Formats: sequence, C-alpha cells, structure tokens
Amino acid sequence: MKPRDIILNQIHHRETDPIPYTLPIDNGLAEKLDAHYGNALWRDRLKPYIKDVSVVDTTKGMWWSNDDSNLSRDLYGTLWRTDLRPVHMEEAALKEPTFEGYDWPDPSKFCADKEAVAAQRTICDANKDDVFMLTRLGWGLFESSWGMRGFENVLMDVAAEPDFFEELLDRITEQILAYIEFTCKSLPDIDAIFFGDDWADQRGIIIGPDRWRQLFKPRYARIYEAAHAHGKIVMSHCCGSTVDILDDMIEIGLDVYESVQPEARGMNPYELKKRWGDKITFWGCLGSQSTIPRGTPAEIHAEVSKLRREMSKGGGYILAPAKPLPTETPLENAVAIVEAFADRD
Repeated sequence: MKPRDIILNQIHHRETDPIPYTLPIDNGLAEKLDAHYGNALWRDRLKPYIKDVSVVDTTKGMWWSNDDSNLSRDLYGTLWRTDLRPVHMEEAALKEPTFEGYDWPDPSKFCADKEAVAAQRTICDANKDDVFMLTRLGWGLFESSWGMRGFENVLMDVAAEPDFFEELLDRITEQILAYIEFTCKSLPDIDAIFFGDDWADQRGIIIGPDRWRQLFKPRYARIYEAAHAHGKIVMSHCCGSTVDILDDMIEIGLDVYESVQPEARGMNPYELKKRWGDKITFWGCLGSQSTIPRGTPAEIHAEVSKLRREMSKGGGYILAPAKPLPTETPLENAVAIVEAFADRD
C-alpha cells in the first residue's frame, strides 16, 4: 500500500503493517541530527505519510515583524511582540467587549492569492495518489477569540459578557466556514481539513466542559459538518486533557484527534483506546513531557513499540510525538526516536 492508503485504512479502522507515523522536528534539532549522522541522509529514512497543502493563514502578521521593532500587527488589529516564544500580545484588537467602531476583516484577507493557490495545487497534483494530504485553517474559535481580546479578557467575557462572546464566536465561525469553502474550491483533491484549538490545559477544559458544550460544541458541529459535506476527513489538534468532552467531540463528527498528550489528566492513551478506539483515530500519544525528554533510549524504543502494538489494534492510530521535537531534546533521545520510527518501514 502507498502511504495515503495506509493512513486511510487506519482512519477507517483497518489494521495496517506498517503503522503510519509523523515526526515533526524543530530545525535546530534537525541540524544537530545532521551533525550526529555526518549528513542529512537520515531524513530520507522517515517516510512522508502526510503532506500539508494549506491556502489559508489566520496568523498573518502575527509571527514575524517587518522591521527591527519586534512588533507586528495582525489582520485583526492585535499587536504582537515577535521576539518571544510563544509570541506575546502587546495590545488586543478589541480592548472592550464591543464591536462598535471595529472594522471586522474580510475572510479573503487570510486566503492565498491565485499564484500561491496554483503552487499548492501543483503539489496536490503531484502527490494526490501517493501521500495523504491535509490542509490547515489556522486558529480555531477559542484561540481566535483570545487572540482578539486577550486571554484574561476572554475568560471574563465567557462569564460576564456572554452575548458579546457568542457574537464573537458566531463571527469567527462564519469566517471558518468561508475558509472551508475557499479551500475545498481551491484544492479539491485534499483528503482532510485539520483544525486546531487549544481548549484544554493539563487539568481539563479551560472554560469547563459545560460551557464548552454550550458555546463551542454547536459551532464546531456546523464547522465539521461543512467539511464532511465536501467529503473531507475532519482532524483536530488540542493539547491537554480533553477526556471530559471526548464523547462530544466524536458526536459532532471528529474523525482524527491529534496530540493526545499522555501527561494530562485522564489522557493515558491506552485507556483512551479501550474506551473510544473504535470510534475515533488517535494521532500522537508519545509523551513530549515525559518519555521524550526524560526516558532512556531503551525506554523510548519500548514505548514506541508498545504504542504501535496496542494503539493500532483494530486500526485507528497514527504514531507521533504529542508535540514536535524541540531543539533542546537530548540528542541521544532524538536519535532513539528517529531509529524507532524508521525501523519498521
């Protein structure tokens, strides 16, 4: 089977051999691995199962400044300090819980131009039968809302300004629906749409599961339905503990859940597999706060083998670290991960 076929079989809960994987690595660590191996040929040992062909960028103006000030204003109007990681909000676009006097940006401002779309379509045409192709739509409802209001302000809006907050979510929802239409028209051959929204921290859902169900669930149901209407698989990223709403995520149509951070409350991947493994595909599960930085190479090999063996039973698994490997990953552990991932292809 080709890489695309292997991914699709796993998503449709059919077992495969090999087990598909992704291994994102920060550039600084990749350069250390080049030096360790004496060349960059180790990269060729990692099979490319998934390719990103995105034509929407909701972070335009957020990450990079165009001068030496290290300040950049995004298309919503929020001012960011870009020399910090993560970037730091200096000034919110919406300082008060009102839209009075605010010029809401048109969705087209976040969409690629004709030349960029043509370039991505060329990539699709070259890979559509071989590699699983997904497109990313950038920030989701929660992250977009606090990206306009500030994190603390949004948490207060949820409780103290519910009418304003719901209107804010409705406006963002309409934008996301427009991005789906633009993407599927521009890149009709993509396999999946990948959403991302960090609703959770290590303890659970940040605004609580009940408010999540009230505020986010019906809007994401519309969003996922729109993606499915175009024949696309729905994938979503969320860090932290989502165990309290995993039933809800499945109910509204999530096909693939990415990250699966095992250190968070209730997120032991083997327990998740027992409870929901026949209903959703898990993508991730290798501990980025535990096994990767603190395990021995032998422990890393053992955990990767266990994930492959246990999480792929009945299909529904894509192996990956819960987060991209950062530059500060111990080199011997990074080597162990590369060897463990590559040795079954």
